[in-house]
Amino acid sequence: MVKDLTQGKPINLILRFCMPLLAGNLFQQFYNLIDTIIVGRFIGKTALSAVGSVGSLNFLVIGSVIGLCSGLAIPVAQAFGAEDYKRLRRLMAHIFYISAVLSAAITLITVLGTGGLLRLLNTPDDIFKDAYDYIVIIFGGISATVLYNILAGVIRSVGDSKTPLYVLIFSSFLNIGLDLLFVIKFGMGVKGVAIATVVSQAASGLICLIIIWRKFKLLHFSKPDMSFDSRICRHLLYNGLPMALQFSITAIGSLMLQACVNTLGSDIIAAMTVAGKTLGFIVLPSETIGLTMATYCGQNLGAGKIDRIKKGVNSAVGVGMLYSVMAFFIARFAGRYISLLFISASETGVLNNVEHYFGICSWFFPVLVFIYIYRNSIQGMGFSVQAMSAGVFELAARGIVGFGFVTRLGFTAACFANPMAWVAADVLLIPMYFYQIHKLQKKLTE
Repeated sequence: MVKDLTQGKPINLILRFCMPLLAGNLFQQFYNLIDTIIVGRFIGKTALSAVGSVGSLNFLVIGSVIGLCSGLAIPVAQAFGAEDYKRLRRLMAHIFYISAVLSAAITLITVLGTGGLLRLLNTPDDIFKDAYDYIVIIFGGISATVLYNILAGVIRSVGDSKTPLYVLIFSSFLNIGLDLLFVIKFGMGVKGVAIATVVSQAASGLICLIIIWRKFKLLHFSKPDMSFDSRICRHLLYNGLPMALQFSITAIGSLMLQACVNTLGSDIIAAMTVAGKTLGFIVLPSETIGLTMATYCGQNLGAGKIDRIKKGVNSAVGVGMLYSVMAFFIARFAGRYISLLFISASETGVLNNVEHYFGICSWFFPVLVFIYIYRNSIQGMGFSVQAMSAGVFELAARGIVGFGFVTRLGFTAACFANPMAWVAADVLLIPMYFYQIHKLQKKLTE
């Protein structure tokens, strides 16, 4: 069911929209954990290392694709909020054009370049084949990833965050079942794991397509809507490409920091890896509130309700700040135990380093809340390029801390790298948000 976020009490709407998103993200996190267990237990340590070795590359490419899809959906939310359904259908047709062309181009480039990229990353010979077999299949299925993410994004843009959750749950169980079938029954190794992921993504996309066809008539476009308009394409790409680049910039910054951390030894590498995965669980509610604000601000911008955007953002910040206090105590007192999801309790040295990481990082959780909320709000208001520029600040901060301090001061400096990146981003994002709000208000009163 479509949901109009331009009517009703902002905080209630935001929380109701946010909860299915949070459930879906948590489910995805647990699914990824189970997927990792299947690889490690049923294929072996070498296969697990191979899949892990392409994690950053996978995040760089697939994360950028997901960012692109999220950005393309923002104008749909704006058109829905403005009740301009004719434009909404035109947008849908052009999203189809852009998705088809970019899917084909990204697939071709990544599949042909996989071998060279793995060599550039100094992938060890003993895991090279498994790493190649896994990631080349994932890249070969990029069109399936685009299909699901763009359709799920469009459904969320018209206010329905529950349907993508149900599809995600189905997809995750299908993926796990196919993993077990291909790995245990057919002995396909990492190829089976990759194929299961692609098939599950494709199934999810097709289900979303069927749901849109049956339940979301306002998203249906006809032949007149398909008349090509370069201005619509430019507007969609203006929103989509910066979000894709934002993911790329974040991934590059992470790779830079990882290169510095790799000089500190295997225990530190393991601690940073485990701490990063644990952090993903702890800050997920804050991240989900931010994702909600992209749709909320997009719909209310379309409706011309700038004051309502301000009220919603203020409410989201309040909720985010409250959760950041909870997250602080979770990280400080339970972070070590959450980390046991990823590492044995016998690895006391690694776990002690994880505690040290959260002892520093947890103080900066409110700063991270601002990033999630203000960046997504700015994107929802249609200023994707400006929001992306904060990623450049993050990249610079990680590079400075990594290359300037980690190699000299060690693990403690590495613990400050992400918090300093968050601070750097907020230096730009917070004043930018207020400037853009003022700009929009002035434009509406002219």
